[in-house]
Amino acid sequence: MLKNRLLLVVLHLLCGFFLTLSFIPKLVAILVMFYAIVDITKSKNDNHQAFLWASYFVSAEVLLRMTGGTISWEMVKYVTIIFLSIGILVERQSREFPVLFWLYILLLLLGISFSEIPAGESLRKAIVFNLSGPITLGVSAMYFYRRVVDYHRFKEILFFSLLPILSMLTLLYFRAPSLKELTFGSSANFVASGGFGPNQVSTALGFGLFLFATLLLLRGKITGFIYIDIFLLFYLTYRGLLTFSRGGMLTGFLAFVLFSIFYLIGKHKLVSLFKYLGIMSLFFLTIWLYSSNVTGGRLSNRYLGKDYMGVQNKDITTGRLAIMRDQLNAFLEHPFFGLGVGSGKYSRLDEYDQTITIVSHNEITRLLEEHGLIGLFSLLLLFYAVMDNFRQQDIRYKGFVLGFATLWFLTISHSAMRIAFPGFVYGLSLIRFYDSEDKEDDHLIPLAE
Repeated sequence: MLKNRLLLVVLHLLCGFFLTLSFIPKLVAILVMFYAIVDITKSKNDNHQAFLWASYFVSAEVLLRMTGGTISWEMVKYVTIIFLSIGILVERQSREFPVLFWLYILLLLLGISFSEIPAGESLRKAIVFNLSGPITLGVSAMYFYRRVVDYHRFKEILFFSLLPILSMLTLLYFRAPSLKELTFGSSANFVASGGFGPNQVSTALGFGLFLFATLLLLRGKITGFIYIDIFLLFYLTYRGLLTFSRGGMLTGFLAFVLFSIFYLIGKHKLVSLFKYLGIMSLFFLTIWLYSSNVTGGRLSNRYLGKDYMGVQNKDITTGRLAIMRDQLNAFLEHPFFGLGVGSGKYSRLDEYDQTITIVSHNEITRLLEEHGLIGLFSLLLLFYAVMDNFRQQDIRYKGFVLGFATLWFLTISHSAMRIAFPGFVYGLSLIRFYDSEDKEDDHLIPLAE
């Protein structure tokens, strides 16, 4: 078992190098996708194969986009919807029909009838861009709503989800230049992000940080060798900080802190809580000081909202607050049905520039702007489902609900729903856990049959 886990880690680290070859990523993605569909169908989803493969592709989405491995830009959202839908259709057990989330999807689709897209622009693209993420969330929520998952199988799937992010580390090592060639300023760094969008890379690495730290807390070891684990976690955090995109890393860190507090309290391990948080704080402080030093102190300026010279910026959100104010004003002007799906960014043409559309980074204010009170009601439905699951969850597992809900909420607050991750991870906050063993196992159970 130890060799299997270590072998999977090594294979995925090597995979990061081979994905730099132009023809490999798309071929690998298609082959794995077809294998996953066969696995889900053949197994009748009896061991949560749909969950396993959907989580794997969600973790790999940014990596596939970086390497040209996607057939279409929104491919992983479609794949997530397909995997989870197949899982629901083929599984033997009957489950409760989640009317709540059918209502959520139907309410959002209603906003299409109010869309006003300028001549020459594609209504289809506007709808896909703005609704593919929320619909992914709706399908994910329908799949996971009150779904009972064995705690040990769940930890195995978390490990499996981490593997594509390890491949990203290797890719970044080969794609990004050496430190001597990097220039750090006061904005997100595309070069350090492997030439791809720092916001999405940071989001993926922040999720990796959460998974890695969580698995270390639950398992004690990931690869089987604690020094290898520490090195990988150090390098993952280091690469995430170098993107200079704050949202993803802060989200992963805060979600883990909340999870660990509730998890250890639920286990009645207050002494372990202070000891573990102390060790992790020292660990992350060391990484922070090292990373800040190699960037000449500009990393600290970036996170404190200062410019290149260390002067405090008036707006530490790099323009996001101005967009949010416009969206709230639009909501007040069109409170019932909003501006319509995809119409929000075009409403900001006159104020900013006649040729540049300003896209929302906050899904909450986008829902208010484009869907009005219907959007607000949809949000309330999502919060209600999470709070209801948190209330009914066994105290030992409340930390998972809170951790995944935090990942969802903070991600949509700084990066909207550009990728499948926030919609999928929202679904994880609705899982009902049970422990198939009387005592906690010290080893991960075998991966997919």
